Amino acid sequence: MKDMHPTETATCPVHAAADHPPVARPKIGVLVGNLGTPDNYDYWSMRRYLGEFLSDQRVIDYSPWLWQPLLQLVILTKRPFTSGAAYKSIWNEEANESPLLTITKAQTTKIAAEMQKTYGDDVMVEYCMRYGNPSTQSKVEKLVKAGCQKILFFPLYPHYAGATSATACDKFFEALTKEKWQPASRTVQPYFDRPDYIDALAKSIETAYAKLDTRPDILVCSYHGVPKRYLMEGDPYHCQCQKTTRLLKERLGWNDTEIKTTFQSKFGPEEWLQPYTVEEVARLAEQGKKNIAVCAPAFSADCIETLEEINEEIFESFEEAGGETFTYIPCLNDDDAHITALSNVIRENLAGWI
Repeated sequence: MKDMHPTETATCPVHAAADHPPVARPKIGVLVGNLGTPDNYDYWSMRRYLGEFLSDQRVIDYSPWLWQPLLQLVILTKRPFTSGAAYKSIWNEEANESPLLTITKAQTTKIAAEMQKTYGDDVMVEYCMRYGNPSTQSKVEKLVKAGCQKILFFPLYPHYAGATSATACDKFFEALTKEKWQPASRTVQPYFDRPDYIDALAKSIETAYAKLDTRPDILVCSYHGVPKRYLMEGDPYHCQCQKTTRLLKERLGWNDTEIKTTFQSKFGPEEWLQPYTVEEVARLAEQGKKNIAVCAPAFSADCIETLEEINEEIFESFEEAGGETFTYIPCLNDDDAHITALSNVIRENLAGWI
C-alpha cells in the first residue's frame, strides 16, 4: 500500500527560539491492528513468527518455566514445517505476502479514503500487526513522527478476547512507553453486536446463498476457539460470539435449525469452547445434513484459519462423514458494507477529538 500521508515538512513553532526542533502539524492517527503474519513460509520465517505468537502469555498462559522449554525445544523444531506448508498453500505469490496482509492493506486503503472524505488531511490511517511485520511499535513511531498528537487504536476483532483484543492493546500501550512526546490515546470497543456489522454479515450470506443451486441445510458460524477455562475466568468472548449468531439469525429471519455456533482451531490438551467445528460438521453430515455452508464471523479478514483450516481440514472432516456440498462464505474483508461499518466505528470513536 502506498503511503496515504506523505510526511509534511515540519516547521519551527511560532515565537520559538531559532534552535527549537521542528514540529509537524498536529494530526490525529487511526491505527488498525490485525493478528499478524510471517514474512514468508520458510522454516526460519515461520519459527520467528510462531515463536513470538506462542510466547505471548495472553495466548498461552502456562508458566514460562514449563512452557518455554517445550516451545523452544519441541514445538518450534517441528511446527514451522507444517505451518509453513499450510501458509504456502494459500500464499499470495504475486505480492509475496500472506492473504491476511494483502486484505489488511486493502481495508486500510479504503478506510483511509473514507476518513479523507470526512476529515481531509487531519486524520492519518495506518495498519499494524500484533505479531510479525509491520510491528505496532514501528507504526506508532511513524504516526508520532508525522505529527499525530492523538491516536485511536482499533484492533480488528469484532469480539473481545484476552488472546486477541487485549494483547493487541498491550502492544499498543507498550509502544507508547517508547515515545518522548506521548500522544493521547483511545482504544475501540468490540463491535460484535453493531447493526451495521450484523447487516454486512447478513448481506454477505444472502449474496452467497443466492449464487447456490442448492440451499444449504444449515449455516455453521465457526468462531476461533479459546480454552473453556478463559470463559470461567471472566473472558466475554464466548457470550459475544453467541450473541452475534443470534443477531445474525434474527436479521436473516431464520429459525434455530438453520444456523449453529461452533469453535475451531483447538490447541493443546485442555478443553476448549465447544462444539468443535471439525467434529460438528462430521456429526451434521452423519445426521443427514449433506449440504452446509460455513462462515467465520470472528475474523475481519480471511487468513490461515479460514483459507486453509476451514477449506481443507474442516471440509475434509465433513466430506469423510458423507457430506456432499460444502460452501465456505468468505470473511467480510474489504467489502464495501464492511468498510462502511468499520468507518462508522472510527467516526464515533473520534467524537470530541475532531
